[in-house]
Amino acid sequence: MGTYVNPVYPYRAPDDLRATPPQRRPLIVVGAGPVGLAAAIDARQHGLPVLLFDEDKTVSVGSRAVCYAKRALEVLDRLGLGETPCAKGVSWNVGRTFMQEEEVYRFNLVPEAGHKRPGMINLQQYHLEEMLIARALEVGADIRWQHKVISVQPQADHARVTVETPDGSFDIEADWLIVADGARSPIRRQLGLDIEGRIFMDRFLIADVVMKADFPAERWFWFDPPFHPGQSVLLHKQADNVWRIDFQLGWSADPEEEKKPEKVVARIKAMLGDERPFELEWLSIYTFQCRRMNEFRHGRLLFVGDAAHQVSPFGARGANSGFQDTDDLLWKLALVVQGNAPERLLDTYSADRTYAADENLLNSTRSTDFITPKSRMSRNFRNAVLDLAREHPFARKLVNSGRLSMPSFLVRSALNTADSDTFAGDMVPGAPMDDAPVGANGQPAWLLDQCGGDFQCLVYVAKAGQIDAATRATLDALATGSIPVKPLVVCGEAGDAQGLPTVVDTEGKVAKRYDLRPGTTYLLRPDQHVAARWRRLDAAAVQAALARATCNATA
Repeated sequence: MGTYVNPVYPYRAPDDLRATPPQRRPLIVVGAGPVGLAAAIDARQHGLPVLLFDEDKTVSVGSRAVCYAKRALEVLDRLGLGETPCAKGVSWNVGRTFMQEEEVYRFNLVPEAGHKRPGMINLQQYHLEEMLIARALEVGADIRWQHKVISVQPQADHARVTVETPDGSFDIEADWLIVADGARSPIRRQLGLDIEGRIFMDRFLIADVVMKADFPAERWFWFDPPFHPGQSVLLHKQADNVWRIDFQLGWSADPEEEKKPEKVVARIKAMLGDERPFELEWLSIYTFQCRRMNEFRHGRLLFVGDAAHQVSPFGARGANSGFQDTDDLLWKLALVVQGNAPERLLDTYSADRTYAADENLLNSTRSTDFITPKSRMSRNFRNAVLDLAREHPFARKLVNSGRLSMPSFLVRSALNTADSDTFAGDMVPGAPMDDAPVGANGQPAWLLDQCGGDFQCLVYVAKAGQIDAATRATLDALATGSIPVKPLVVCGEAGDAQGLPTVVDTEGKVAKRYDLRPGTTYLLRPDQHVAARWRRLDAAAVQAALARATCNATA
């Protein structure tokens, strides 16, 4: 019994793409997985024409990536489709870790109220891809199915791309090429580009199981359970009554033997401990690696997602970090293409996202080492931690069944302007913005829904309408610059907004999370990271910070 039938997308002959000499396009994306599709949508929302090639004619087979973190959901919100995956997926915040049959650790991804999105949703990758394709077509992306990129020739100011189709091959040129062709990345391999890190000598079985079960929508992880002794097991609920079960097998396991349905069924029956009916929907054996390219930008080629970096599945860092790649990249690329920033701005994409990748790789490697110890000493340490965690809170912090994906605080970014005033809290330059409930146009709303896509100047006042003439003039001037900085007034009490975009801090959470006082000003990046902050609005300071955040500063 399958719960999903893969759609087949129509092939279009490339007659309109053929030319001698080759056509030149501003932007080509290779790969219609989640990250490539996100790049295409973001490009269109920034006004860039985009041509996307994929060698297949459907979405992914099997659930593959299933966990999408709060930050990824916020990115999807800005791409115009956040509600759809959240409505379809299974929301969860709580994770539980067991040693044998006893719970030793529990966490909550969103321990405080006042956030629009949950810590995670679980949703099969094919569902999300279908939603992303629909959105990409809606915003005008040109997607070409059964167009396989077989060669890329980098040039000084473009890349020549050779594409193979059922109607023969052709060449086309791209001013910029976004490479999102996955972990095996034929383009990266063809060009002989580096990718370094660790490959872990262990095997896991993924089983997608269709069944009705009353288990809560939580992440459950077992070490050494009685139904799978000496190994680990992970359980997640997905949409359509599909449950993801990961069984650790060990490196010596025979993949073909372990994939036999009768063997998988026996494992699942032992885990469930009853005779409830279930059916297998998808099986896969995987190994994993933690590695990345040294640089994500190579001239006019920009690598994103698994093509640039790979992590183990523990912690749900793959697709989630890929969405953050495109979120960082596309506003920068748009400024460069539109002539509002120099090319070196794209070097900061590589610098910022390799920093984030290193953070992901560190946490993913630590998780994998804890889950799959490779020496007697490390196994003894792991088991001692789990034993202590039963009764001692300090040990629970050491339990690592997969530190889950969190957004990177880009505190080392060259685009940040350092604080000149004193602030409390987490919203430092480089931080991803915190959400909070607000009132907008007399209706309940969320702060992050009012932000993103452009640079913004957030100014706090005690009451709407308390913007003086000088402040208003400064905000108007910033909004009409060559790189517009749109105003956003946050006020403690409603009042006459004087035509300015204004939200009311209805629960005081914005003021608390951003340490706001009357006059406090934030410069916000298009990807909802903090660029700079001050205790008062100063036009020259904002302009200088904007120049720094776009690599337009002269010094």
